[in-house]
Amino acid sequence: MMNRVILVVLDSVGIGELPDAHLYGDEGSNTLGNIIKELPGFRLPNLEKLGLANIAELGWPKNTECLGSYGKFDEISPGKDTTTGHWEIAGITLTQAFPTYPQGFPADILEEFEKRIGTKTIGNEVASGTEIIERLGDEHVRTGYPIIYTSADSVFQIAAHEEVVPLERLYEMCEIARNMLTGEHAVGRVIARPFTGPSGAYKRTSNRKDFSLMPTSKTMMEVIAENGLEVMAVGKIEDIFSGQGITDAVHTKNNMDGVDKTLDYLKSGKKGLIFTNLVDFDMHFGHRNDVKGYANSLMEFDNRLPEIMKEMNENDVLIVTADHGCDPSTPSTDHSREYIPVLIYGEALKKGIDLGTRKGFCDIGATVLDFLKLPIDIKGNSFKNELV
Repeated sequence: MMNRVILVVLDSVGIGELPDAHLYGDEGSNTLGNIIKELPGFRLPNLEKLGLANIAELGWPKNTECLGSYGKFDEISPGKDTTTGHWEIAGITLTQAFPTYPQGFPADILEEFEKRIGTKTIGNEVASGTEIIERLGDEHVRTGYPIIYTSADSVFQIAAHEEVVPLERLYEMCEIARNMLTGEHAVGRVIARPFTGPSGAYKRTSNRKDFSLMPTSKTMMEVIAENGLEVMAVGKIEDIFSGQGITDAVHTKNNMDGVDKTLDYLKSGKKGLIFTNLVDFDMHFGHRNDVKGYANSLMEFDNRLPEIMKEMNENDVLIVTADHGCDPSTPSTDHSREYIPVLIYGEALKKGIDLGTRKGFCDIGATVLDFLKLPIDIKGNSFKNELV
């Protein structure tokens, strides 16, 4: 009996445009494939051993002796953001995309928010987080007015200098926005974006915090927790699900800290699910169109993968996947509508099984529950029987 699943989401590591990518302006997006094209000689040997090169035509040789099994999954829900992708992995599919604001937020929303926080705001536009603090940071420091911005995702982001607006106050503002943004304006996430540093050298800190909507139906984590097993969340998983179904959580400074925290949970011997998000690929490199930085970050994870596998026991299952794309090679700095790769490894599992192309990230959550011998009380179809 499998008694522990380690589910690692490589945030934004998509593997090719979905059939409906044209509806999102994402034709030609292929986060992993395009990085490989731009960087001859770039390889991920440990992920390739699990079967990564067998999922799609990436320009790498196929592996005939995979240690794991592999496939690519199509997203059912509309959208291409973090919350939508993670929720679908956990068993929630959406019929309507979260609202987005390509022209900024309506005046009545901003007026109500300013009234509730007791101060004016600046910004209210679609912008890159690093660019907007460079451009409006000095005005923010001078006035104390928080910077409001959004992106192609369903987000209401509040940036503030930690020495001007203390973290507790910034988080309080986010709570106010979260409570206010309901109904037709129920954005997927309100995000605190603190930064520090002097004028001309502002830098975002690791004290970011996401304030997500409450999940709209039961997730795999709630099923696991209700049945007396642990749900150990690493990184922003706790924020994405508003803590629902999480029994223990740690936040992380970067990807390598996320791997360390995952290993700590593995060493604890607790049974259930270790659910890890590694966000650097997306946050630091995808949105900044940094192809080389993205590749280096992937290689860092690939180098650490054997540590995770070594710490696993014979009844553990490792699933490595993603939540959407964020192709750093395209002009867009936004997420991209892509297939996600899925790699599954476990000593007791079959090797080299091609799961093909499956409809719905939620099959991952269903399979996690099936491995743990729990009722599949969520959307999705398990593929466990193909692997055992």
